[in-house]
Amino acid sequence: MATIRIAESLHPTRSHGDPPKDGIGGGVYSTRNISRSSLERRSSRGRARSVDRRSVRSGDDEEDEDSGLRQAGDFKKRQIFKGRYLLWLAYQSIGVIYGDIGTSPLYVYSSTFTSDPSYDDLVGVLSIIIWSLTMMVTVKYVLIILRADNEGEGGTFSCYSLLSRFANITKRDPREASLIKMERHLSVDLRRTNRHLRSRIEKSRLARGLLKTIGVLAVSMVMSDGVLTPAQSVLGAVQGLEVVKPDISKGTIVGTTCGILILLFLIQPLGTTKIASTFAPIVIVWLAFNAAFGIYNLIVFDYSVLKAFSPGFAFEFLIRHKTDGWRMLGGVLLAFTGVEALFADLGAFSRRAIQLSWLCYTFPCLLLAYIGQAAYISRHPGAYTNPFFHAAPPGTLYPALIVAVLAAIVASQAIITATFQLLAQLMKLSYFPQIKVVHTSKIFHGQIYVPFLNWLLMVGTVLVAAIYNNTTSLGNAYGVCVMFVTLFDTCMVSLAALIVWRLSPFLILLPWLTIACLDGVYLSSALTKVPSGAWFTLALATVLASLFTLWRFGKEQQWLAEAADRFPTTHLVKKSEDGRIQLTDKFGGRTISTIEGFGIFFDKAGETTPTVFSQFLSKLVAAPQVMVFFHLRPIETPSVPPENRYNVSRLAIPNCYRLIIRHGYMDEVISPDLGSLVCEQVRDFIIRQGTATKPRVSVPVQAQLSSSTPVLQDDENEDFIIAQSPTASSDTEKKPKVTNEMITASLTKLQQAYDYQVLYIIGKEQMKIKEGTSVWRNLLLRVFLWLRDNTRTKIANLKVDVDRVIEVGFVKDI
Repeated sequence: MATIRIAESLHPTRSHGDPPKDGIGGGVYSTRNISRSSLERRSSRGRARSVDRRSVRSGDDEEDEDSGLRQAGDFKKRQIFKGRYLLWLAYQSIGVIYGDIGTSPLYVYSSTFTSDPSYDDLVGVLSIIIWSLTMMVTVKYVLIILRADNEGEGGTFSCYSLLSRFANITKRDPREASLIKMERHLSVDLRRTNRHLRSRIEKSRLARGLLKTIGVLAVSMVMSDGVLTPAQSVLGAVQGLEVVKPDISKGTIVGTTCGILILLFLIQPLGTTKIASTFAPIVIVWLAFNAAFGIYNLIVFDYSVLKAFSPGFAFEFLIRHKTDGWRMLGGVLLAFTGVEALFADLGAFSRRAIQLSWLCYTFPCLLLAYIGQAAYISRHPGAYTNPFFHAAPPGTLYPALIVAVLAAIVASQAIITATFQLLAQLMKLSYFPQIKVVHTSKIFHGQIYVPFLNWLLMVGTVLVAAIYNNTTSLGNAYGVCVMFVTLFDTCMVSLAALIVWRLSPFLILLPWLTIACLDGVYLSSALTKVPSGAWFTLALATVLASLFTLWRFGKEQQWLAEAADRFPTTHLVKKSEDGRIQLTDKFGGRTISTIEGFGIFFDKAGETTPTVFSQFLSKLVAAPQVMVFFHLRPIETPSVPPENRYNVSRLAIPNCYRLIIRHGYMDEVISPDLGSLVCEQVRDFIIRQGTATKPRVSVPVQAQLSSSTPVLQDDENEDFIIAQSPTASSDTEKKPKVTNEMITASLTKLQQAYDYQVLYIIGKEQMKIKEGTSVWRNLLLRVFLWLRDNTRTKIANLKVDVDRVIEVGFVKDI
């Protein structure tokens, strides 16, 4: 069954006049009036393109040409920065990544101790803090885990994506398979143990499901912390005003907190670079205050606490206090909360930038901060309750308060940026509906902003701040998700080391056991917070994980339902004995009639036969006079050069072509002049078929794709020289030659079809649940279909003349 909604057709408005002054229109402009001297001038500037050396077909061939969908340069590549760009990124990373970790000196000691500690206990806790920062952050994350990136992207789910490229552990949307660069090692290239492990994981449904669950849960937990962290940090900053105004009301504190949170989310559209560059001075000054206070307190009060660098004091403390010492680890872990965002934010910066900013500045400043506070507390009973402000040198309290409030406000930026990164990763592997993602930088490709998520986070954090209204209750909900994520990271990266990096299991076992034991100890201590508040983040993470898993389940069922529609055009049509085109016997064998006009079918896959075309042809048994399968291929770069944007191929159906347009994230592709652009590209292709067997030819062709970041700086609306490749003649000698009569006939038919009318034919697929589906499965599919119907891209989003749009509806059983 197919339903067709056809708008009143109008003749297309052509752009065969003068090009617009700004040079941006998205269409094709006539070059007939451009002088030959302008052609020669463009040639002398070296803007010649090589002729397409695809095999030349005579029109009688029965196979589809290679669409050119897969090219090595299409896949995302890790950006490598050096010199001033690296220093700039390192500077930015301080403003975003270390807000949470950097503000921990405000509350770690007060969260760990409930009464004045003895000197031995103080040194023991300081030793735990020092070695936790060293092992959990510096060694584990900065030196090891940051290397487990997926072409520059970080986070647990990114690590899962990396594993899925090197092992067959996940199903993929056939339409998106060409976007994934598979690099699975040959079995002979792996050690026996590594090969056996990979094989067991690939064959075990339980293992694959467990890895998927870990990846989804990790993302969900970071996002649930993304709701909690901004409320916690900003509320804590505003509560700091009680130091100078003890009688401030709770309503004033909560109201001010909500206002600051709203402002924080309102500035997110400015982009990571601008926000980070603004926040970085605040965090840099804050860390400098901590380091200076630490040095002062060490010199003035008690430098003997430096012996805490010996890990023996940490073990003595835990042995001495046993269960109570284990419970106190729940406060110590606040010293490195935010480390999970450090990994997730990797895509917005780079590994080397993060390593540089942590090792050269942030880590030393934090060590000095904790050591200096311990030196002060050892000589001042009761100072543990608010160690930063108590330990401030005389005359620095008010400047320290201002900087502390500002630093606490910007501390939440790390988790906000991380949630944007993680949601984008989920969409790539079809765990979440496709929503708008805005790239905010032309230089740093991984810096993104997700409007929908930003406003959702804003509402969530404001509600949390208003409901909890104090940092004590919020603190009880904090830390559990962090430790779960760090444990998941340990396991994922260990697998990556075996399957991707191909390291010996003997090199992995001991480090993995050591780090996993540390994760387990901290996690078990954090779990004691579940009854008192941590249940909230776990419950929210469970809801989010269920949503992501449900969407993925529904998409997999959709892919199965659509599998039957993936076939080459030769399976759909054939030539009859009298030379006419008809459907194959499988589709009824009827002769296809011709509709006058130029039909553009929107093609999601870029290969095989578009479902909208097979439905249109098999139901109506009619086809436009000239047809083009139009496919957009996104490339993760700001803009694609004009010479690499277009790829045209001929299909087995007469007068049927496929056009693939590669575009960057700042390119504007679909415009009201789209029909003219497509027509000109097909005309270019037909002409090149005839010139491929001749020594050299100059053909006026214009095919500009509108871009917000133009690659060419001048003469954008003029034409290119199509130069014959030196090897083209030898490549085409054995191919059937295309005669001038054939070229003329094809061009004439193309122009006639375009002059009559241009039609944009778009598919609208509906899903129907099969009869006899179980109740539980039926319920899941109904929820998925409801989400799908409310998140689909609407026709209005296409910037084409809606009066020329045909929407073909069809139903599939799921």
